[in-house]
Amino acid sequence: MTDAPDTPAPAASTTDPMVLTSIVGAVGTITLNDNARRNALSAALLDAVIGAIAAFEAKSVRVVILRAAPGLKVWSAGHDIKELPRGHEDPLGYGDPLERALRTIRSYPGPVIALVQGSVWGGAFDLVLSCDMIIADETSAFAITPANLGLPYNTTGLLHCLNRLPLNLVKEMFFTANPVKAEQAAKWGIINHLVAAADIETFTTELATHIATKAPLAIAVVKEQLRVLTDFQPVAAQVFERIQDMRRAVYESADYEEGISAFLEKRKPVFRGV
Repeated sequence: MTDAPDTPAPAASTTDPMVLTSIVGAVGTITLNDNARRNALSAALLDAVIGAIAAFEAKSVRVVILRAAPGLKVWSAGHDIKELPRGHEDPLGYGDPLERALRTIRSYPGPVIALVQGSVWGGAFDLVLSCDMIIADETSAFAITPANLGLPYNTTGLLHCLNRLPLNLVKEMFFTANPVKAEQAAKWGIINHLVAAADIETFTTELATHIATKAPLAIAVVKEQLRVLTDFQPVAAQVFERIQDMRRAVYESADYEEGISAFLEKRKPVFRGV
């Protein structure tokens, strides 16, 4: 189960790899390949993404494209809800597979470009936002959905959003959990380029190939400088502890249990603020 609304998905063999990879010149492509589960961000899928990126780094791939198969209505349905811990454990702790994947993408010594066709839900929004650029077509939409689950999003994820998007948009997306459609996503700067579906693969490949001709050491150091400057914001110890206490109160609440249970039972949750 995932963050996206329940819709039919295409069948796939259990022997299919979680991701497909290819390298053309200095550009590597990772294609999410768990189509039967709408590319739910399970530990297995995220581990496969991390492994593919590590393999690309070992081969000095200069630019990475992260995508789903063309023609899908859902690019990724978000975090696998069944894998979220319940009870007294932080559902988005430092060692969570999604958090590890985000750090891997953000620390890759070359640009990672998200090619988005279809809707992006929940934790998958954090995934594409952690890429260096987002190229999307008219079928794309973006939603961040912890309010549907009673889930306290982590500070790291909020900073990812605040570093990329206006505060009022971040609040609207988190408070409503409504998807932002392609045209609005372009207006708000969620995506770098809105490109017609017929042209998006060519456009993205040409952009990645062009970047790959530039000086890789210069690009790597600029990317790392920007990551450090945006990620390492000082927070007083007592402020961090207060935030963690506030989050703990949420993931130990009856509302969080109700949100997960309602999602798994395919019913509307009843949140009581306790």
